Amino acid sequence: MASKHPKRPRDFSQAAKLVVDIASGQVEDRELTPEEQGKDPAASAMGRKGGPARAASMTPERRSEIAKKAAAKRWSSRN
Repeated sequence: MASKHPKRPRDFSQAAKLVVDIASGQVEDRELTPEEQGKDPAASAMGRKGGPARAASMTPERRSEIAKKAAAKRWSSRN
């Protein structure tokens, strides 16, 4: 996996040096691409959908059934 983007320094002098380095081109200041982050570019292009996409594809009856099952499970563990 590629290294993370370095954090900005807290010290004023170090921050000033970083600004000069970026301005002079000695350091690149840009967002890492998905490939550089070690992620699959196809998966990154799809984005994060998860729960909302799953809920949109279900019928209201199915969502209700899942919610009832989850509530029963939560309440069954309490005595």
